[in-house]
Amino acid sequence: MMRVLVSLVVVTMFLFSCSKQKETPEFELEATSFAQINALSDDDMLGAYNAFIRSCDKIASRNDEFLSSTSEIKINRADYLKACALAKDIMPVKFKEFVLANFTPYLVKYQGNDQGRFTAYYEAEIRGSYLMDQTYKYPIYGRPYDLVEVKLNDFDASLPNKKLVGYVEEGKLKPYPTRAEINKDGINAPIVMWADDEVDVYIMQIQGSAVALQPDGSKVRIAYAANNGHPFKGIGSILLSKGLLSPSQVSMGSIKQWLKDNPGLAKANMDENPRYIFHKLGNPEGPMGALGVPLTAGRSLAVDTDYVPLGALLWLETSSYDHKPLNRLVVAQDIGGAIKGAVRGDYFYGSGGDDILEAAGKMNSSGRYFVLIPKHYEAETND
Repeated sequence: MMRVLVSLVVVTMFLFSCSKQKETPEFELEATSFAQINALSDDDMLGAYNAFIRSCDKIASRNDEFLSSTSEIKINRADYLKACALAKDIMPVKFKEFVLANFTPYLVKYQGNDQGRFTAYYEAEIRGSYLMDQTYKYPIYGRPYDLVEVKLNDFDASLPNKKLVGYVEEGKLKPYPTRAEINKDGINAPIVMWADDEVDVYIMQIQGSAVALQPDGSKVRIAYAANNGHPFKGIGSILLSKGLLSPSQVSMGSIKQWLKDNPGLAKANMDENPRYIFHKLGNPEGPMGALGVPLTAGRSLAVDTDYVPLGALLWLETSSYDHKPLNRLVVAQDIGGAIKGAVRGDYFYGSGGDDILEAAGKMNSSGRYFVLIPKHYEAETND
């Protein structure tokens, strides 16, 4: 007879000293139960089923012991895949029942606090063409031919898990040009498409991807390919610091409108963000996240992988742009240059025009999340 023995999963965490007098963990997971999560009734979890299965298929293609060996949270890959196999045998409408039976929730805390910041992003819409003309004249660059990425700990395991981006000149790795330098001098890169509006290209770079409406009415997805390695500086903070926008005006929709209404000032201010995003043609199924699967509207979350591994299930408790409760099951499937911190997330709203932009751009909420750890399964045969 086969039986499944359930025991606690061991979660590996790195602990740091907060003070010389008292040792307290900077980062910790607090074991809890679904019965203690009051907001659980807000979500039937059905919409998260496909997002979870997509993550399963990607994780199955890897051979690591954990979902991520570099994240603070260590989730055993074998346990995760056993849960995946069980999930594929159920009806999607039974997914919530499956999650409650097969996962244990752990509240994520940093320096004793479970509260963090949650923003949102979306897949933008732009107008593009494969042919340059007087209307379509702004390039959407692909990954540069000379761009080089170097992971420090690939050369020495004692070095930080940090990636350097640059190009090689006379045998030396040098920083890749900034946005201002790229816009001024151009770069050695293919052009994926031409756009009709420079601001739309900039907003697309912030979001990471877009749907490009072609002159013949067809739609093509443009996806993230790489970046130039420089830090991201938000256009909202740039305009705020100069008094060009007031705090009450700072949303992605109002920023986009200001940039279009002030073309003489827009370029110089956009160039103050040194990061530049390069693109490629995307998957017709949806925008591709960092995990390598299409994102699911309302169910995908961008996280800081220093803490949370891609593929992890999370129970999110926050509020939407209109201050309504947003409590639901999501999957860590993406990353973002501004998404840094143990309790930090960027919620994927979906694809659309200015209405989706406004909803995503206005979300800036406090909240918390629980990482759901698969219960440990051990098959035992009794003769």
